[in-house]
Amino acid sequence: MMEQRISLITLGVSDIGLMADFYTALGWSRVDTQDGVVAFDLIGQTLGLYPMQALADDLGLALEDLGRGASTFGYNVREKADVAPILGAAEAAGGKVVKAAQDVFWGGHHGYFADPEGNIWEVAHNPFSPLAANGAFCWNGHG
Repeated sequence: MMEQRISLITLGVSDIGLMADFYTALGWSRVDTQDGVVAFDLIGQTLGLYPMQALADDLGLALEDLGRGASTFGYNVREKADVAPILGAAEAAGGKVVKAAQDVFWGGHHGYFADPEGNIWEVAHNPFSPLAANGAFCWNGHG
């Protein structure tokens, strides 16, 4: 049986240097890896950056067959006031704010940014799902 978790999120990227610099500019620290991979350890997972062509080769697919899924990555914050500064930091690092910070119909507050290669991140405050002391997110909150 497969355990209910994600260990590694890998983004296939065209410009690994640009993308590594972007996430570093957001304040993330790289970890040592083998050649060709850039990794950032997260709370319980790792975000990996891998050259797009190498990812296609590893999968045994043509580059044009990799596709581009409609997905987002969520980054939850402790306070409503924390959303806008994160969006600003992403923009200052070379990203693009896709949706400015705003209240959401369900009672939260969020906004979206795209990294330099168009991967979409939601930055959200969910008052119904407070983060654990170490920043871990749980849908119904830690308490």
